[in-house]
This record gives sequence, C-alpha cells and structure tokens, in this order.
Amino acid sequence: MRPYRAFYVRAALFLLALLLAGCSALRLGYANGDTFVYWWMNGYVDFTDDQKPWVKARIDNFFAWHRKTQLPAYAQLLAREQQRLQNKVTPADVQADYTEVKKYAMLTMERVLPDLTDLALSLQPQQIAHLEKKFASTNDSYRKDTLRGSVEDRQLYRYKKLMKQAEYWFGDFSAQQEQQIRAASDARPLDNELWMAERLQRQQELIRILKKIQAERPSKEVASGLLRAYIERSFDHFLYEQHKAFFDASRDGTLQMVALIVNIATPAQKTFALKRAQKWIEDCRSLAAKAT
Repeated sequence: MRPYRAFYVRAALFLLALLLAGCSALRLGYANGDTFVYWWMNGYVDFTDDQKPWVKARIDNFFAWHRKTQLPAYAQLLAREQQRLQNKVTPADVQADYTEVKKYAMLTMERVLPDLTDLALSLQPQQIAHLEKKFASTNDSYRKDTLRGSVEDRQLYRYKKLMKQAEYWFGDFSAQQEQQIRAASDARPLDNELWMAERLQRQQELIRILKKIQAERPSKEVASGLLRAYIERSFDHFLYEQHKAFFDASRDGTLQMVALIVNIATPAQKTFALKRAQKWIEDCRSLAAKAT
C-alpha cells in the first residue's frame, strides 16, 4: 500500500467520501466540497473561461450523485467496522477492508470518468504545462518532507504522521502503546527514494496520456480507455514489477501494524473510536437523507 494509506486503510473510505485532503468533518466537507474540489482542480489545471461553467456544473452533479447513492453504503460499512472493533482484528481483516474500500473507489472513479474524459479532451498545451509545473512544486515539498535527514529522522517523520491519524480515531495512547506502535512502524521497509520514483512515474504517465490526447484528439471512447487504464493502474504500483519484494513487504508490514493498533487499544480507546465512527455514520445518513 502507498504511504498515504499508512495507518488505517479504512481512512481511505473517508477521503473517498469527501474527495478532500485534510478535512476531518464530513458535514463541513460536503458543505464546501464543490467549491474546494473546483479550487483544488483549478490549481492544477488553470481552467479557461469556457471550461469553468461546465466543470462547476459537473462537480455539483457529482456531489449530488455521491450523496444520494454512496453515503448510505458508507454508513453501512462504518457500522460493520464498529462491530469489528469489538473483536480481535487480523491483517487479513484489514486487507479485506481495503479491498472493499477499493471497490467503492473504483465505482466513484467510473462515475467521474466521462467528465474526466471531457476535461482531458478540452485541455490546451499551456494547461498541461501548468499541470507539470504544479507537479514539480508539490514534488519539491514532498522531497523536503521525506528525502532529508538520516534513516532515524525519516522513520520518526513517518511515525508522527501515523500517530496523528491513530490519535484522531483512538485518542491518546500510553507510552507503552506508543513504543509498540513505533516498533511496528519502524519494522516496515523504508525507501523514500523509491516512493519518490513511484510518484514521478505516476505523474509522468499521466502527463504522457494527456499530451497524447491533446495531440491526437482521439474519440471519447479511446480517450476514456486511456484514462480508465491509468486509474486502474493507480490503485497498484507503477514500479511493482521491478520492486515486488519491497512493495509486498510494505503492504504486509502496514497490515500487521494496523491490526496491532486496533488490538492494543484499551476499552476506553475503542469506545472513543466507536463514537468517532458513529458521528461519521450519523453525518452520512443525514446528508444522504437531504438528497432524497
């Protein structure tokens, strides 16, 4: 699994529900989601005046669809996770959760694919160049965060990111628990240069596809096929064949770490997590009800 899934693969469900980065409240996210997503996309693409109206309209349509059709399913999944939290969790359980989250993610991607295809077909060379510059800027920040310092510094950075997510769901941990979690975090293979290479490969492939679409102006069916293949591949690893051992070990280490965090949680911490999940469930159901 990729680093942004490092703590709890179930968290991908919430990111999927919001399509936002860093917003921790579902209700707040949906209240501002259309504006945020437009702003975020515009930062990468720099929409033309002709693109702006239909892009905004399709973002609005997406949120209406997602609220009506997906949030009820998310509430059901969260309710099942509440039951799971009350029992011992195995790495296989965590993998099963990720597989289910991926299913929902693919469904969402299939829904937005026609809109993404239309956007790709409308992009101008200067917009693709703008995207490349944005990638370069975010890559500079990524390098500063992950490619500096000693191995110990990098492990500590990774561990702190993990604990921020863990504490969101379970509250404070004891010193003994933190030692156990730190050991599990450090036991995962660490190769930030490889993750950087993976990131660059992913971006370069997208740029290649967009330039191909812009230059050749294929049919919508052909362009959609190119984007679908890219999205499907993005759920795996672009460099997997060359570095299978590393990615497999990273996945297994993450699964074991997630199971450990859940299993060492105290009854009070699990109650905290159950209440947190319940708030998400209530928000999902409330927002879905408003769409009917």
